[in-house]
Amino acid sequence: MADSIETQQALVNMTPAAAEKVRELLDQESDPSLGLRIFVAGGGCSGMQYGMTLDEVQDGDVVVEVQGIRVLVDEMSAGYIQGSDVDYMDSLMGAGFTVNNPNAVSTCGCGHSFKTANDSGDARSCGCGH
Repeated sequence: MADSIETQQALVNMTPAAAEKVRELLDQESDPSLGLRIFVAGGGCSGMQYGMTLDEVQDGDVVVEVQGIRVLVDEMSAGYIQGSDVDYMDSLMGAGFTVNNPNAVSTCGCGHSFKTANDSGDARSCGCGH
């Protein structure tokens, strides 16, 4: 009888640049109870938008460790961001985090707003300068 191997896609991945920036922000806070909270909220150019903040674990959070960083995701947001890659870019156009979400069927050029196949969000003009 063959062993079945169950593979599970990571909740989120983080580029080395993003991990370095998050570590820098966490070091500035000097509070070991904090982690990076990634969440999804209604709004944005495409109907849903990403948010990130430094926060403590809340009841119902999915907590994963990515490159030594505690990533906190509420249960509702977890379904929207499953398998996403978080990156940090610093360019002439500005610096900031972006999320590459394989669940998104449309996104805004700024990387902060998206729409999934199950969303009925109304597309609006992108207010991020793209």
